[in-house]
Amino acid sequence: MKAPQDIIIRPVITEASMANVQLKKYTFKVAKDANKIEIAKAVEALFPGVKVAKVNTMNCRGRFKRMGRYAGYTASSKKAIVTLTEGSKTIEFFDTMF
Repeated sequence: MKAPQDIIIRPVITEASMANVQLKKYTFKVAKDANKIEIAKAVEALFPGVKVAKVNTMNCRGRFKRMGRYAGYTASSKKAIVTLTEGSKTIEFFDTMF
């Protein structure tokens, strides 16, 4: 069993992800081998009072980049959009971003 800090790597702070905060949808970068059940339990463990309704995940492919004559790919990652239940508390970290 992994620790919740090993599953949830960092929040994603973009204009599109912050627009979903009013709908109680929060976006996180997660470990590539984490499944939806592990992600939901990690969010509930890291943020007390939060209940997860559903989790949507997506694998993000690394982008092709060039630096002069050298070329390669950036690191691939996994992103999760966590939807909270109606009666759940909000995540205070995202509330301070506005």
